[in-house]
Amino acid sequence: MSTEELKKSLDQQRAEHALHAVDALRDKDTGHYVSYVSALPATILQNGLGQALAMLLSAAKGEPDEPHNKLYEQMQAWLCGDHLNAPYAGNQNLIRAITEGSEQAYLHAHAEALAYLVWLKKFAVAFLKIPEGRDAR
Repeated sequence: MSTEELKKSLDQQRAEHALHAVDALRDKDTGHYVSYVSALPATILQNGLGQALAMLLSAAKGEPDEPHNKLYEQMQAWLCGDHLNAPYAGNQNLIRAITEGSEQAYLHAHAEALAYLVWLKKFAVAFLKIPEGRDAR
């Protein structure tokens, strides 16, 4: 981690990562991605982080460009990243890290996922196209 990254608050790091994640989707057909990212926090609260992520993988059906898969990959990149607050730093597979990790790491990941999604949702709503007839709020 660079000295510059150490100077940024954790919330700034979340925002920066989320903005880059959304920027990578600009000018692409994101389908209902904005709806999915908007609904994910409630899904996590209702079903738990592991089940919510498993639902994303199931809905993606192994398609790399499918919006559910893009959202899963963004969550994996943050929760398994190399920042100081990453609950599963260094892991390559988020769902496996969740199922094999400790309860303490899971609770940390749950809270960190919700905090990250605040930024991801804001940027997705602000910068990505919403399909006709849909409201992301």
